[in-house]
Amino acid sequence: MNRAVVSRRMVLGGTGASLALPLLEAMLPDASAAPSQFKPWEKSKSVPVPRMLCCYVPNGVNIIDWVPKQAGHAYELSPTLAVLRDHKADFTVVSGLGHPASQGGHSGADTWLTGANLKAKPGSDYSNSISVDQVVAETHGPKTRFTSLQLSDMSGTGSAGHSHTLSFDINGTPIPAENSPRRLFERLFVPETAADRQALLKRYAERRSVLDDVASEARALTARLGTRDRQKMDEYFSSVRATEKQIERMAGWVDIPKPKVSDAGLQLGSKPMDGHDRPMWIDVMLELVYLAFVTDLTRVVTFEWSREAGGYGGGGENHHELSHHGGDAGMLGKLAEIDRFHLSKLARFIGMLKGTAEGEGALLDHTAILYGSGMNSGAGGEHSPRNLPLLVAGGGRLGLRHGKHLAHDPGKGPPLANLLLTLAKAAGVPLTRFADSTGTLAGLA
Repeated sequence: MNRAVVSRRMVLGGTGASLALPLLEAMLPDASAAPSQFKPWEKSKSVPVPRMLCCYVPNGVNIIDWVPKQAGHAYELSPTLAVLRDHKADFTVVSGLGHPASQGGHSGADTWLTGANLKAKPGSDYSNSISVDQVVAETHGPKTRFTSLQLSDMSGTGSAGHSHTLSFDINGTPIPAENSPRRLFERLFVPETAADRQALLKRYAERRSVLDDVASEARALTARLGTRDRQKMDEYFSSVRATEKQIERMAGWVDIPKPKVSDAGLQLGSKPMDGHDRPMWIDVMLELVYLAFVTDLTRVVTFEWSREAGGYGGGGENHHELSHHGGDAGMLGKLAEIDRFHLSKLARFIGMLKGTAEGEGALLDHTAILYGSGMNSGAGGEHSPRNLPLLVAGGGRLGLRHGKHLAHDPGKGPPLANLLLTLAKAAGVPLTRFADSTGTLAGLA
């Protein structure tokens, strides 16, 4: 039955006072509320190009219900992965991989795409390295309006070890994420006025001027520094040069019209941190990723569905709390429900890509999707960077082969960096190594 939804913040006022309402059924989230009305396109407006999407879920999963019992092509979908049954031929389950250098825990999002040891640099509590999406963006970014997109349920960069982003530049600096569907739509598709364009060009010119002044002063300072400080300044200059290139790119696109895309069916008002809105928010963010791909606005996207130690299930359940299950059967069951909720959103997105023609195939054939977590909450609730829940979908025309479970011994298997290297090479990046990789991942490409 349909029911009215009432905010938990609602108060009753009278005679100059206000009283908070008790917790009512109408205040509880309803996972079935407001299904998306978005209609995917029949055909992409882009020529076939390699794309990469990395989707991250926090807090690990119920690993017991996640990992299939059989390996190879003859495997049976686990209770959790059964949500993806309609797309079994389009994805590969990968188990047993992890980041040997990672400390695990709730810093998993920081290292998922980098493989870094965050405490490796002497005298520093936190130092990251470039994420694989940014390596791919270096190759494909110059051809698109946006080098890459960073999405999350919390905007900005967050804090060290609890980042709001999966993307890190060449110096390991976090790249801010967007969490508002409306702001993202406007950034991608709403055209600027002539006055807006002039203001943007003026702003870019001012930024160039500031960078020139800062670089000049920094060069003068460098001559008086020791070896270690010079190394730090070299990293700083790399960031300055990257910023200069980004400004040049953005200025070059100012007078190029954005693609015309309607917001019909897009629930742009959905709020990421609202348990009631949670299902709609994930849908609309993935719909905007889809639109960015079919219009070739970008070819690289990272999407942190929730930051570590946060998140909701489809009915507003506390995801983080359930990840500390301690082996409790009831909590594990609820955690598996959240896992299936997340995968239902991935299944819908895969279906959208499969249903959109592009070239001689479908959009999915040219889009590699990495989905999973940088933390394994384990059978007992421990937070480990080993045996991470992972799956790879799409990219059939990029050389990825699916329909199997690639099972590895968690103690003896290759590092996750091997999988990241494989995805980068599938995207057309001429890499021979990434992070601590020992080669590509056998059986995937």
